Amino acid sequence: MPSHPGLLDQIERYFSLAPLPDARVHEVGALAVPIGSPEWPHPARPRPGLEGDVTVADVQAAVELQERSGLPASLEWLGDRCRGLAGVARSAGLVVEELPLLVSVDPVEVLLPAEVRLYLVGGDDPRLAHYQLLTQLAFEAPGAAPSPAAPSPVQLPPTTVLRERVTSGRTVMMVAVDDGEVVAVGSHQPVDVDGREVSEIVGVATMPRFRGRGLGAGLASALVEHARQTAELVFLSAGDDDVARVYERAGFAWVGTSCVAERPGS
Repeated sequence: MPSHPGLLDQIERYFSLAPLPDARVHEVGALAVPIGSPEWPHPARPRPGLEGDVTVADVQAAVELQERSGLPASLEWLGDRCRGLAGVARSAGLVVEELPLLVSVDPVEVLLPAEVRLYLVGGDDPRLAHYQLLTQLAFEAPGAAPSPAAPSPVQLPPTTVLRERVTSGRTVMMVAVDDGEVVAVGSHQPVDVDGREVSEIVGVATMPRFRGRGLGAGLASALVEHARQTAELVFLSAGDDDVARVYERAGFAWVGTSCVAERPGS
């Protein structure tokens, strides 16, 4: 585990600042609840510098505010900082996942297959909604390969907020392309944290029928390389322990636990 001074403090500070351009943050008991566009929802989190515990009533009130605002019920926190919150969230009717939290400490270049090309996505890219949809499909249906060429009942997601974020540099998106077909998508999201840039790697997804070729690890490696041009700290939450081990081979170190609580079935 790296001994980066104030590591978890920086990550917590990142999460408190990240929603500010997109949402108005409401204080609900011991929780900070960002309310903005449903296109780009931010989870509720324990208020920075929280003294005392988050209660079941706090969580229920935050969830009610999110749902009244058309947002998904979602609560996230660092498990190493709010150790009792998982039980509180479960008592409020939420399902809790505990995810490995990793930081990039000794980046290892993971090469993509020779036939795969990597591209930065611009805010004016006409396929932005398509890339976003592919990411959703890859996470929602891991056992089935989406077929972009075939008619689909799935509506393309709105991209107003995403397009603005990509244009402004608050989201840096990359796609991996093989013979004209997008095979993997991922992003990093830089935030100025008190004069030092910190970035989170998010949404790294490989299309199901292209898995097993190292595309996710290669794309994540490229995102880290890009982020570290300006960021002092790069981190991510892995989907599970097996995924965390893949990232460890790419130079990440496990530093804690990121907890996510949501409504069942959401």
